[in-house]
Amino acid sequence: MARITIIVGLAALVLVLIAVWQTAACTVANVELRDDLHDLASQAPARIGLVDFDTDNDFRHAVIRKAEQYDIHLQPEQITVRRSGTLKDPIIYLAADYRARVRVARYSFNLHFTPSSAQ
Repeated sequence: MARITIIVGLAALVLVLIAVWQTAACTVANVELRDDLHDLASQAPARIGLVDFDTDNDFRHAVIRKAEQYDIHLQPEQITVRRSGTLKDPIIYLAADYRARVRVARYSFNLHFTPSSAQ
């Protein structure tokens, strides 16, 4: 009986560790994407001539490419782009709204993330 209790306890511990690992991985990916949104909004590559963002769709596609690096799959309608400021000194706000699914055995749950360049 004690052996069965130990095996069931270890199995439960493994499932909890898997859930924590996947949740942590999603959270780290979200933090990395948030940092990339901040970098894209600062337009540092555009200011030194590496990239030119002419339209909001250019920003959306750049965000999608960055998100794919972290296995985050976004659609253009999940990305918000707002421009303000002047032509000489523009202010760009970028945000994404997505859910990441965590699966453990037969149980799954969603984590909701809303990274933005303002955070």
